[in-house]
Amino acid sequence: MIPVSIVIVTKNEEANIEAALDSVKDAAEIVVIDSFSSDRTVEICRKYTDKVSRKEWEGYARQKQAAVDLAACQWVFILDADERVTPELKAEVINAIEENRYDGFYVPRKNFFMGQCIRHGGWRPDYTLRLFKKKAGRVEDREVHEKVIVNGSVSYLKTPLVHYTYNSVSDYLKRMDVYSTLAAKELTKNGVVPNFMDFLLRPLAAFIKMFFLRFGFMDGRYGLALAVLYSYYTFLKYAKTWELKEKR
Repeated sequence: MIPVSIVIVTKNEEANIEAALDSVKDAAEIVVIDSFSSDRTVEICRKYTDKVSRKEWEGYARQKQAAVDLAACQWVFILDADERVTPELKAEVINAIEENRYDGFYVPRKNFFMGQCIRHGGWRPDYTLRLFKKKAGRVEDREVHEKVIVNGSVSYLKTPLVHYTYNSVSDYLKRMDVYSTLAAKELTKNGVVPNFMDFLLRPLAAFIKMFFLRFGFMDGRYGLALAVLYSYYTFLKYAKTWELKEKR
């Protein structure tokens, strides 16, 4: 058994959630907070745990923190519906908890785009802090790209979390519209006022960084597609920030 509380937030994740839950079915506890899914997400979750709550959507950070607050174990592992925990990662998590030398751990992710494992462009190892002591960690309250803040010592695990991100270009574009809107709200909240150079240079810099400096070209057409898409995302978040300023 994995001596952790697995916490997951969901909304209409019928296509992903069962594989995620099955990968951690031997955890001490699974806590799910669902934002009133209209598909079979809740039904599937209740096959694996009786700790399924429903809560109106308040943003990624607040939803995840609410799930963490409900966790009963000393250690918490935040899992997304499109992620899978391998047996090798479970073994490393158990060993890290037993050693009890740190208060939190960054976990590398093995990311897939359109079914292809992406090894460059900043997508590997893609460390994210997911395992932490409940009393020492909290999810930072921000609009997008939320992260866990640990008040204590942290280290890095070696075994990757498998992440089946964007299944298609259409999937990327649909979520990019949501994420760029959230990013624009965060930039506006931080007082950012975009100018002409932000529209022109930042997207170009994002492409150069991802495709050339981080060797995205070594992933071939997939790397090129991701670099172009991320450049477009960068343009959108600054364009939407400007739009919000104009509306105000």
